Amino acid sequence: MNTRGDNCEPHRPAHPRIFTMCEAGKSDHHSAERCVDFPVSVVLPAGGTGERTGLQTPKQFCTFLGRPLISYTIQAFESIPWIQSIVVAVAKENMDLMTDIIQRFKHRKVRAVPGGSTRHRSICNGVLALGEEERPAVGRPKVVIIHDAVRPFVEEDFLYKIAMAAKEQGAAGAIRPLVSTVIATTSEGYLDHSLERAKYRASEMPQGFTYDVISQAYQRCSESDFEFGTECLHLALQYCGTNAKLIEGPPTLWKVTYKRDLAAAESIIKETLSRSACVITGGLAEAVNLADALRKAVGALDMELDIVPDLMGDNARCLLKEWNFIQVSVSHSCLSEVEAILVALEAENRALLHPVVVIWVHFSRTDELPVSERAPTAIMELASTAKHRNILIYGIQLKQSEHWERSASRVAEIASALIRERSPALVGQLLQA
Repeated sequence: MNTRGDNCEPHRPAHPRIFTMCEAGKSDHHSAERCVDFPVSVVLPAGGTGERTGLQTPKQFCTFLGRPLISYTIQAFESIPWIQSIVVAVAKENMDLMTDIIQRFKHRKVRAVPGGSTRHRSICNGVLALGEEERPAVGRPKVVIIHDAVRPFVEEDFLYKIAMAAKEQGAAGAIRPLVSTVIATTSEGYLDHSLERAKYRASEMPQGFTYDVISQAYQRCSESDFEFGTECLHLALQYCGTNAKLIEGPPTLWKVTYKRDLAAAESIIKETLSRSACVITGGLAEAVNLADALRKAVGALDMELDIVPDLMGDNARCLLKEWNFIQVSVSHSCLSEVEAILVALEAENRALLHPVVVIWVHFSRTDELPVSERAPTAIMELASTAKHRNILIYGIQLKQSEHWERSASRVAEIASALIRERSPALVGQLLQA
C-alpha cells in the first residue's frame, strides 16, 4: 500500500500531513494566507450504520490506537483556529456514546445533535442546529463546511480553499479524478453505454456553503431529495441557483468505507506518529554523544530527532509536539528520569489523543556492573501503570564497546521499530542492544 506523497494512485490511501502543531512562538508563513475573517462552522453527518464494513459497530465509532475514528476527524477540525464550532449529527441511539467521546477526549468545539433516517436529514439537522446555536459567543456562521465523519485526513490548506470559495461563490466542493470508467446497464444486466471518463469527476468531501444557501436548499427540497438524495451541491444548484466552485482535492480525502480501510487508517496514523522523537540527555557528555550518533543513524530510517538536555523552559515545547521520547541514562539504573517525563506528559495531556512511546536507554560503561536485577521489574511496573494513561514504555540496555557506531545504529533500529510498531507485547521490556 502506498502511503506517501501526492503522486500516488487516486484510489489508494495517501499519507496525510496531519497531527502537527506549530512550535510556540514560531512564525508560520502561511498565517497571513489563512486569515479567515468570517465565522466558519462544520457539520459532520455520523448517523450511518456502517453496513459495508461488515462490522457490528458503525465505522465512525470503531476504535484504533485507543480512540474512535470520529475523534480523529473531530481533532483535525478542532486544531484549525478559524473553525469556530462543530456539530456532529448521530443516530439517536448513539447520542450517549457520542457525548461520552466528546467528554473523554476533551473535544472543545463540538456538540452532538440527533441525526435523521437518511444522510440529507442528518445534515439538515446539523445545519438547523447551527442556526439555533445556544452559545451567544458563537452565533450563526457565515460558511458551513460539510464533511464525512469517516474522512479523518483533512488538511487545513484545502479547507481554507473550500471556505474562501464558498464565501465568494455560495458553494464549493472537493472533486477527484475518476479511477474507473462509469458504465450504464440495461434492466437485463447488459451494457447500455459508457461515459467518457475525462469529462467527469468524483464528488468528494469537504463541501462548503454560505449558511443562507445550504439552509434555504434544505427548506425548499422535496421529500424525495431527503429520502434518496446524497449530493448537497446539487441541492444548492437546483433550489438556490448556486453553481458550486469545484476544487480538485488531495488524495488524502479518501473515506473509510470497508473493513480494510480501518486497518489502512490505523497504519497511516501509526506511521505519522512514528516519524519523530525527542532525545533527553540530562546534559551529560556521553549521553549527548550517543544522541548525536542516534540522530545520524536514524537519518536513514526516515525519522527526525531533536536533542535536549531536559524538558524545562524552552525545551518544554517538545511536549506540545506529536513526538515520542528517548531518555538516555548514563551510569545508573534509576527510572526517576522516565517518571519525570510521565509527569510532564500528564500535565500537558499529551497522551490523551495519541499513544506516546517513551524509551529508556540505559548506557553502561564496560567497567560497571550491568543494570541492576531490580530494573526489569521496576520498568515493568512503571510501564503497566503508564499504559492505562496511553503511554507505552520500553527499555534498551546498551554497553559501551569499541564498535560505537554499530552500537548506536543498533539502538536506533530498535528504538525506531518500537516507536513504529507500538507493540503491546513488548511494553515494559528491557531489550539488549
